[in-house]
Amino acid sequence: MTMIKKLLCALALVITCTGANAAGGDFPLERAPNRINDVASLQNGAKLFVNYCLNCHSASAMRYNKLKDIGLTDQQIRESLLFTGEKVGDLMMGSVSVKDGKVWFGAAPPDLSLMARAKSINAGPTGSDYIYTYMRTFYRDTSKATGWDNLAFPAAGMPHVLWERQGPREMTVITTQKAAAKGDKPAGWERIMTTYDSAGYVTSKAEPLANYTGKPSVEHRFKPLEPQRAAAYDRDMADLTGFMTWMSEPIQQKRKQIGVWVLLFLGIFFVIAWRLNATFWKHVK
Repeated sequence: MTMIKKLLCALALVITCTGANAAGGDFPLERAPNRINDVASLQNGAKLFVNYCLNCHSASAMRYNKLKDIGLTDQQIRESLLFTGEKVGDLMMGSVSVKDGKVWFGAAPPDLSLMARAKSINAGPTGSDYIYTYMRTFYRDTSKATGWDNLAFPAAGMPHVLWERQGPREMTVITTQKAAAKGDKPAGWERIMTTYDSAGYVTSKAEPLANYTGKPSVEHRFKPLEPQRAAAYDRDMADLTGFMTWMSEPIQQKRKQIGVWVLLFLGIFFVIAWRLNATFWKHVK
């Protein structure tokens, strides 16, 4: 019994640590749309991935010809996704070397082949949720070297490479906190509104809260200056997220189908074994 308790405690510790490492931050992740079965969405996601992500990142576990599984032909891949002399059977490699990546961004751009699986949290948000949230929470910040920051991954070395598709927007951070006493001013609650405009410049305003009985909180609000453009960007990010989720395990749908048949087989076999056992032991008292 003691050994079982130790094993259960070790398993709980592993799950907790895995979740903490995968999360990478405290910002709540938004649930990504499930487009893993939408072929048109996956094709658009592949186009976005090759045109924007593959410039710096690689997907070294994926070959271009694997995209035929989402309905693309060799000719479509060759004409629409190959620009620098690659062949259809080549690996999807980026153009930035590890050495240059460290110099330009502070760290080499990670390989994205399995990013959707690597960012998954046990019994929590999926890697798809992380990617979808990450790509939608960039905001201008002139204090950063790249001119950008991110809520899901603060101080990220990656700039917002798709900002032209998203369009300009502002972000406001509303922080409710306890204020320390200053001179004749007693301690109390205050609300601080910090606004990052579309150019990345910051303005901040604080106001006292009389008779506040709530808890400390932080709220982030985005205000797109071109709503239709921002909505189109959100749809594109759902497509890109779906493609990266598919790329992390191209056979996941088949795996799930096989899993259903395996469970059905085990269920039927259990009934047969149960009745067979009853038959064998019915004369034994």
